[in-house]
Amino acid sequence: MRIIVAGGDGFCGWPTALYLSEKGHDVSIIDNGVRRKIDNELHSNSLTPIASLEERVAKWEELTGKHITVYDGDLVHYDFLKEILRKEKPDAFVHFAEQRSAPYSMIDREHAVYTQENNVTGTLNVLFGIKEVVPDCHLIKLGTLGEYGTPNIPIEEGYIEIKHKGRKDTLPFPKQPGSFYHLSKVHDSHNIMFACKIWGIRATDLNQGIVYGLETEETQLDPVLTNRLDYDGVFGTALNRFIIQSTVGYDLTVYGKGGQTRGFLNIKDTVRCIEIAAENPADFGEFRVFNQFTEQFSVADLAEKVQNVAKEEGFETKIANLENPRVELEEHFYQAENTKLKDLGLEPHLLTEDVIRDVLRTVIKHKDRVIEKNILPSVKWK
Repeated sequence: MRIIVAGGDGFCGWPTALYLSEKGHDVSIIDNGVRRKIDNELHSNSLTPIASLEERVAKWEELTGKHITVYDGDLVHYDFLKEILRKEKPDAFVHFAEQRSAPYSMIDREHAVYTQENNVTGTLNVLFGIKEVVPDCHLIKLGTLGEYGTPNIPIEEGYIEIKHKGRKDTLPFPKQPGSFYHLSKVHDSHNIMFACKIWGIRATDLNQGIVYGLETEETQLDPVLTNRLDYDGVFGTALNRFIIQSTVGYDLTVYGKGGQTRGFLNIKDTVRCIEIAAENPADFGEFRVFNQFTEQFSVADLAEKVQNVAKEEGFETKIANLENPRVELEEHFYQAENTKLKDLGLEPHLLTEDVIRDVLRTVIKHKDRVIEKNILPSVKWK
């Protein structure tokens, strides 16, 4: 297939582009480099040194003979997007090109507005572009499990059957987002569902959990292809932060009571899920929702796992409970369904001690790049 990966320079987008290219698809990347610019804004960095996107795709072609076309531009610029769609005529459009950090969206008014304008407008442009230029194209959109929040009932995959006052209907599962970023994803979902209904677009919304791990088989081929590793309090996940903290002498900083429970998946499963969605497209007019995760853990669970592996590697570390900078339930019921991708062939990679150990050893290798003042949270919801 001809596939565009928007946001193909990012943590999920880059390994996805390589994986799809390796599988024989004709891959193009759209990226405006904003994630690298945000590193400069926050005086932060990827723990792993990452080459420029141009160097990355050149090395990929040198090693494999497979060409990936790169377009430097922004989805909020509709004329640019339409021109790329006309030129590439994609069978599938993989949409990672959004501001993805909840803390970043909560810094202040400016960052909340940027997140919503970038994410919602970019997705609207993609919908109109597909309608006007490539109506057969399948939109594969990265959503988030965070759209659902933490309801006191099991989370279904996108829809729920409700009985009310003697009648019943199947409706979108209720949304309880926890940040302006998660709100932008909810707006995306509503806009995509509406576009499918009125224009007959076909779309798959992948409500993804928190991604862990670092490399895929493709990114491990050469240091120039390596993936980024975020660890700061704005873009770093709890697992990444715990691993970095364990190697630099910090306590593992659990926010609040540590009972916050979420869905997780390995980066290797992220790229496979995209492939599954592309090979099994939604029907025309269908807005299909998959919950994209393989396991669920609490923050306290993750801290204990990292503490155990760190100890085996010679790092004695303690677990500390910080005042939670977020407004969220710290102890709650959490049970999300995740059968649809498995039914289509996903064979999960699980969070083993070896996975944590591999990331930890990569951290040790690049420990001199850690900017310690960035590890602790700096953004508060209140």
